[in-house]
Amino acid sequence: MPFWGKLLGLVFGFMFLKIPGAILGVIVGHLFDRAYSQDFNKMGGFGRFFTDQSGIKQQAIFFHSLFAALGHLAKSDGQVTPREIQVATTLMDEMQLQDDARREAQEAFREGKAADYPIVDTLTSLYENCHGRRDILQVFLEILIQAAFADGNVSKAEYKVLEKVARALSFKRQDLDYLLAAYDAELRFRQRGGQSRTANEGYTQTQSLEDAYKIIGVSEQDDEKTIKRAYRKRMSEHHPDKLASKGLPKQALEMAKNKTQDIQAAYELIKERRGF
Repeated sequence: MPFWGKLLGLVFGFMFLKIPGAILGVIVGHLFDRAYSQDFNKMGGFGRFFTDQSGIKQQAIFFHSLFAALGHLAKSDGQVTPREIQVATTLMDEMQLQDDARREAQEAFREGKAADYPIVDTLTSLYENCHGRRDILQVFLEILIQAAFADGNVSKAEYKVLEKVARALSFKRQDLDYLLAAYDAELRFRQRGGQSRTANEGYTQTQSLEDAYKIIGVSEQDDEKTIKRAYRKRMSEHHPDKLASKGLPKQALEMAKNKTQDIQAAYELIKERRGF
């Protein structure tokens, strides 16, 4: 159990009321330590999974919120499909969640499936513990978007959940729509490998270029300066070292790395076609 509450209570209590104050301070500090410990232990397996004590609570809340939101998203259209369960399982594998941490993820997923699950309260807690860091919260939202595309498209029910998540994390609807369009473009871009070698090469290359612009967040009409600025911004949003320093759990960094690869490939294609 933490002890800082008792220690600080003792010191400040003695400063103001001597011995009686010290006794009162220890009592109040003990209650604070116990409450903090109980809140922290709610993260269960996640809390024991991390070794970085300074970021352990934030990272545990990130994972608990993520898998609860995934469960809520999967249940949004009435029934959780085997494909959606596989998406969550694959994500656990990619993030190397084992033993207690994996059981906690599975339990959070089950909790999130409840119709009355307090998803907004959970996301508010996540927002506060991440101190509103937009890049961390954007990765969180992008993971959910990726899960929503598991069956090839995003249903109306899934969109409503994503919109609720985005709003709770202080993203506007147009931000969500942009991230959805960008990921949709990424999927096509990856499938084509940037450009085609088929008989319809010319057409597919044109389509790949359109997707490249969407991935960067620009249009064909934008000038070179605008494109370069947008590219640097997108890369900065997903730079693994930057995200790690701000508290994104290392187990979630792989997605950010994949994003940077897509952004880089898209930018290289644009540069090649535009000759700059």
